[in-house]
Amino acid sequence: MKKKVVAIVPVRKGSKRIKNKNFRKFYKSNLLEIKLKSLKKIKLINEIIVSTDSSKAIQIAKKYNVSCHIREKYFASSKCTNSEFFENLAKSIKGDFLMYTPCTAPLIKSSTIFNLIKKFLSIYPKYDSINTINYVKEHLWLKNKPVNYNPKKSPNTQDLPDIMKLTYGANIISRKKMINKKNVLGDKPYFYEINDIEGLDVDNPIDFEIAEYLYKKNF
Repeated sequence: MKKKVVAIVPVRKGSKRIKNKNFRKFYKSNLLEIKLKSLKKIKLINEIIVSTDSSKAIQIAKKYNVSCHIREKYFASSKCTNSEFFENLAKSIKGDFLMYTPCTAPLIKSSTIFNLIKKFLSIYPKYDSINTINYVKEHLWLKNKPVNYNPKKSPNTQDLPDIMKLTYGANIISRKKMINKKNVLGDKPYFYEINDIEGLDVDNPIDFEIAEYLYKKNF
């Protein structure tokens, strides 16, 4: 039996670092609309759901004829941990495989997500999740101590260890496993590398400006 792949686009009403981040003008549109247009091109997705507490997001979802999951107040608040949020999301939304793909990653291509879904369906259940990553090649410190190098033998950045960073551009996991793990990573994740442009996450005003510039240039 064919497995149902459900794409989930989380959109919270209150964004602290960038006011109305998901709805403010981004090139000729906004982050949410760009994400929905991109996902609707992908034939391997069976359903698209906007998970939100925002009336504006609900209006946009209706405009693009996609479903909505109305988030309870606590699960849309900063008091809610990521683990609580992921567990609630999976318990609330039906589907065999859930793909978590925030609109704050506007530069990940439809073709990349298509290939990611195709890859996951071919390697499941050997790998129980697939998660976009890229590599951090910087001299890192934590609590006044180096994390990934010896300062007395400081390497060039390209020679630093391959420390992976989850980009959260797209993550697929079974619904049951997401409930169990309270995360988008399974017990045996497959890490799907994407480039720095597609992996850019809009988290602050500088990210927003850079992403908009790159979107104009590349799309």
